[in-house]
Amino acid sequence: MPEANLKNIALLIDADNASHHGIDPVLTVLAELGQVNIRRAYGNWAKPALSNWNKISHRYGLQPVQQFDLTKGKNATDIAMTIDAIDLLNAGKVDGFGIMSSDSDFTPLVTRLRQDGLIVYGFGSDKAPNAFKTACTRYIDVDQLIRTSADEDGKPDSGEAIDSELIGLLGAAWKAASRDDEGYARLHEVGQIAGNRSSFDVRNHGFKRLSDLMRAASDNFKMERRDDNQLYVKRLR
Repeated sequence: MPEANLKNIALLIDADNASHHGIDPVLTVLAELGQVNIRRAYGNWAKPALSNWNKISHRYGLQPVQQFDLTKGKNATDIAMTIDAIDLLNAGKVDGFGIMSSDSDFTPLVTRLRQDGLIVYGFGSDKAPNAFKTACTRYIDVDQLIRTSADEDGKPDSGEAIDSELIGLLGAAWKAASRDDEGYARLHEVGQIAGNRSSFDVRNHGFKRLSDLMRAASDNFKMERRDDNQLYVKRLR
């Protein structure tokens, strides 16, 4: 893709509520959307708890944004991130956001950004509130993302099961896709339809590619590559 056509992506990090171990795979995911030109990490940098973020800020081009704890029990970081995100939105120079946090307080912000047509990826814990997860265009479990990125084969840990809910989601996406007389649909289209669910990302299930997931679910789906070099899939049961 020519550099002039790359979209401008902003990554805003709630350093008080995010693991520094996830920064590399998070940036890799966001690179699929465009250039991550804005990288800001918010928190009270005087706290020892943020020392690991401080150590990697230069390596990953992160701009530390200092927020003092002015009132006990109140998180100034959330407010500062929200104000900056709205400022970036109003400036009209950002095409998408990455919000690295598990805090449900960002749900109204994400909803507002998406109302203007912006893509918003959330990166946080699997235990994050569903309201925040579903508000995002895509929500990715950072812990699973770290494990998946460390796995060279792009396959889940041995013994990890593909649950019935995931099979049902993929089956519904296959059913909604355009199918030929033999019941095959383009894998890419199935993935696009499944991706309309913010909770669906193959990396949340320990895979790097949808094709790897489908191969692991071979009891339920059959996949083949055709002369056009595209993968096609159909549901078996």
